[in-house]
Amino acid sequence: MRILFFSGKGGVGKTSLAAATGLKLAQLHYRTLVMSIDPAHSLADAFDLSGDLFHAETSDPLSVADHLSILELNIQKEVKRHWQEISGYVTSVLRTTGISGVEAEELAILPGMEELSAMMYINQYRREERYDVVVLDAAPTAESMRFISMPTTLDWYMKHIFPFQRNLLKAVRPIANRVSPLELPTDSYFLNIRDLFEKLEGVDEILENPRITSVRLVTNPERMVLRETQRAFVYFSLHGLTVDAVVVNRVLPAEVLDAWFNEWHSSQAGILREIEEYFAPVPVKRVPLFAHEVLGRTRLEDLARVLYAEGEDPAAVTRTEKPYTFGKENGTYEVRVLLPFATKGEVGLFKKGDELVVEIGSFRRHIGLPRSMAALLPTRARLESRVLTVEMREAP
Repeated sequence: MRILFFSGKGGVGKTSLAAATGLKLAQLHYRTLVMSIDPAHSLADAFDLSGDLFHAETSDPLSVADHLSILELNIQKEVKRHWQEISGYVTSVLRTTGISGVEAEELAILPGMEELSAMMYINQYRREERYDVVVLDAAPTAESMRFISMPTTLDWYMKHIFPFQRNLLKAVRPIANRVSPLELPTDSYFLNIRDLFEKLEGVDEILENPRITSVRLVTNPERMVLRETQRAFVYFSLHGLTVDAVVVNRVLPAEVLDAWFNEWHSSQAGILREIEEYFAPVPVKRVPLFAHEVLGRTRLEDLARVLYAEGEDPAAVTRTEKPYTFGKENGTYEVRVLLPFATKGEVGLFKKGDELVVEIGSFRRHIGLPRSMAALLPTRARLESRVLTVEMREAP
């Protein structure tokens, strides 16, 4: 099964691009699911579903075309399906503080429940081999980062905290419940957590396997949007996911010649050059601003024809090597940059804001740094087996 993860700043058009990709895949006879993991769902709106058809938000896939289904997770139903014991305990605790029943039930929907539910479905569909491709319409960038980091966080909790916490509460529960103003969680609460973890087991390996999961970053030719896209690229790389394409959406068409748009043309041209330079060698696709709203199947198919060339397969594995990775060896931070065509020579390194700039001959590469490394300076570099390793240390 292939997973195509569309991520980007809110409002850049990733839902339309994910939906159009789903239609293209279905036309190629892939069994395709487009799943929205954005709490502010708009996937059904993209397909212009209304009336009796507007039931995508049911936690059950809805068929919208041959070989194509869509899914918008309904967190209320997910709580009943997967989080009953956890939500029930949190609700009971909140009620002891005087919060009303309905309000307590709303507050008992904890951050991350929706993302973890989506991961459980991905794992389930992979095991069942129900779909050939799952297209994920992700939440805005910050929530996407939480989504991809959750398997690691949960794995650490289950190995280091869960056994201790469960055994401790099991020992003190009979006494504590006599004197405490609220009851401690029962063992069924911990059984619910363990059951959820078992349903998620292995999903981190799926996300980090470039032959299964590819990230498609969606941006607009605007500086504020580009900065967030660059940060997302850094953090997807940091978490081991492979970005195989950057899609620049809503590019002003060249045929728009009105003088009122001259400054827009100039600004977008500069940002597009910056995008090509920053994300190389990851391919950059350009999608023009349409003269109308992209809504409904016909217009989504028009978008798909612009996004994908004739004969192009959106599910094809085009990148398996990460452009760069971050690590720490013997207390020294390292940035490892893949340079398949570089030869040994003078390497130029300098910092520009929170970016590391690498120069070898006419080659220049901008690398965004995670916050833990943003204050460090490059001190040494070596090129071995097509990989440039740059050592980063604190300023003296």
